[in-house]
Amino acid sequence: MRRARLTVLAFAIALVAGCGLVSSSGTFHDASLPGGERPLDGATLVVTSKSFTEGVLLGKITATYLAAAGAEVTDLTGAPGSASSRQAQLNGDADVLWEYTGTGWVNYHNQTETIADPQELWQRVHDVEKRDHDLEWLAPANFNDTYAFAASRPTAERLGVASLSDAAALPVSERTFCVDDEFFSRSDGFLPMLEQYGIGYNTPNGVPSDNVTRMDAGVVYTATARSEPCNFGMVYTTDGRVKNLNLAVLDDDRNYFLPYSGTAVVRGEILEAHPELRELLGTISERLTDELMQELNGRVDIDGEDPADVAYDWLKSENLIE
Repeated sequence: MRRARLTVLAFAIALVAGCGLVSSSGTFHDASLPGGERPLDGATLVVTSKSFTEGVLLGKITATYLAAAGAEVTDLTGAPGSASSRQAQLNGDADVLWEYTGTGWVNYHNQTETIADPQELWQRVHDVEKRDHDLEWLAPANFNDTYAFAASRPTAERLGVASLSDAAALPVSERTFCVDDEFFSRSDGFLPMLEQYGIGYNTPNGVPSDNVTRMDAGVVYTATARSEPCNFGMVYTTDGRVKNLNLAVLDDDRNYFLPYSGTAVVRGEILEAHPELRELLGTISERLTDELMQELNGRVDIDGEDPADVAYDWLKSENLIE
């Protein structure tokens, strides 16, 4: 097995030299499916991912599970940035990649229309990706890694807020926000969000500029947990710090934020050759929720665990591998 793994790694190094990827710093764990089934016996697959924690976790879960199903898997998780993993798949150098519907819609196809319904957005992205690139966006998972605003639970209870509309109805002195510079200046960011909720920026009865603190994205979480200098902070819905800091995410009840549903994407010719991938990846997708991703991301970002270990432990806890 060690010799086989070294062969895979050598192939990975040769592959990345041509497409600009960086091979994974670790490997996935060896495992098998319950009962020893091997529906992917004889398949050779390359799994890649983006470099941030959630992307790497999803890549490790996928690599571990598909190898357990009998495939010979090359692990290229952790490709720097979105472009390299995406380009590798477009070039045919990678076969499976987890993507986000919002990313596909805005970044890859330059669309500006906000589609609030997650299923409709997935279908639109699915259709254009299949037509233009022969990439199959499988049924989306049950998690949405999008922008949101949160408050500490004591602050949310004190103010009686559960949604952004509730926050918009508060006295001006309580409408205090922490955001990072990027979100403040984005065309789909903070200022248009205020407009969507009927709040003027830098107006006496809206949100005065002094009520908005711009800071590094990582600091926003701790500032929000302290409710100082803001009651509400911009967060990502599946970030591990949401759970770790006991933050209450406000409902986007006017559907401002674009859905970013996590979706496994497979090259069309690979899916045609190995149709079992649809069911196998669906088995993973149907189990993934916002709360679970918060927990798994937190184990890496807060507890310092290795993504490969977290992926293996979760698959085993779900009785998907042994």
